[in-house]
Amino acid sequence: MKFLLVALLLVLSPLLAPAPAPAAGEARIDEVVVTNSSRDVLLYFQVRDAITPEMEEGVRNGLPLTITFLVELHRHRAGWPDQRLVNLEFNHRLSYDNLKDEYRVLREELGERTTVTASLIEARQLLNRVSGLSVVPLAELTPDQVYTLRIKARMGERSSPAFFSRLLPFRRLWSFETDWYSVEFRY
Repeated sequence: MKFLLVALLLVLSPLLAPAPAPAAGEARIDEVVVTNSSRDVLLYFQVRDAITPEMEEGVRNGLPLTITFLVELHRHRAGWPDQRLVNLEFNHRLSYDNLKDEYRVLREELGERTTVTASLIEARQLLNRVSGLSVVPLAELTPDQVYTLRIKARMGERSSPAFFSRLLPFRRLWSFETDWYSVEFRY
């Protein structure tokens, strides 16, 4: 138990340093917490300033909205290139059923479970937040090694329907890619 507490403190210590401030209105990864359970490294974060009023209007008019998340875990190796241990890619998809007046949010990292809500505010929160993502089992980490966890989110041609990707205004209004957000920790 003491080992897990020490590991938790080591994981959280890099989070105390402030991240550089992004430009106003620019989509960014925020509120990142890396911790562990008794078996896994867990990740919590959200995307800020990703959804525009035009996107909300498009969803209400029947266009689905998809955010693709990328998560990588690297182990540092002195004198060698870093070793990538984890490379995850998953989507969150928001759609609106105008007959039932409800929003549906599919979060792929939870399986095929869809959350239904009548509130656009709640649907946005579900779309933008990742909670308790199991990144890697602790058994796969080497003690006293330095690791870097990287997170990125994007919306654009790869996540929009193919026929919309040809429309220039749509591509510009419904496209973003955050910078990589990195957290370094020692396990």
